[in-house]
Amino acid sequence: MKSYKILGISGSLRAKSYNHMALKAAEQLMPEGMTLEIVDYADIPLYNQDDQSPATLAAVERLRAKVVGADALLIASPEYNFSVSGVLKNAIDWLSRSTSPQLFKEKPVALMSATQGPVGGARNQYELRKILGGLEAFVMHKPEIFMGMCQNRFDDKGELTDATTRKFIGDQMVALQAWITRLAPAAT
Repeated sequence: MKSYKILGISGSLRAKSYNHMALKAAEQLMPEGMTLEIVDYADIPLYNQDDQSPATLAAVERLRAKVVGADALLIASPEYNFSVSGVLKNAIDWLSRSTSPQLFKEKPVALMSATQGPVGGARNQYELRKILGGLEAFVMHKPEIFMGMCQNRFDDKGELTDATTRKFIGDQMVALQAWITRLAPAAT
């Protein structure tokens, strides 16, 4: 059995982010042979191509190396103002610049979103699909995970307690494993 390294990226930097909790739940529900590393990218400043300071370049390079080293990305992000969160879009903008080849090209990606509203982040995910598609990433189509009213799905410790949502996430992780295998059979 091949093993796959998944890089988890949350679209929220909040300490008690529901999307970070969703990534932790996905980690628990991954099938054998998959591991998840949730990346912290809070040190990346607002995108400014003129900013070539050592601290900025080091932060971007650290994130870039993690994306390159991953077999797939699992992005969990809230919806802000009917779209992608600013911090996530900012990180994508930094990563998509000055790379040859484009590091998102043919990278398997799965999306999920957790929001306190009823829609569950669907508009965010459709915007992300457009952005990542333009960067030639291979975004998995289904199963889609839209966790609306997510505050009712997690306990005080951040554990996902909703059995139906746990099943959906587990199914998505099985599908992600198959997606990676299908797209990158040489990955180890």
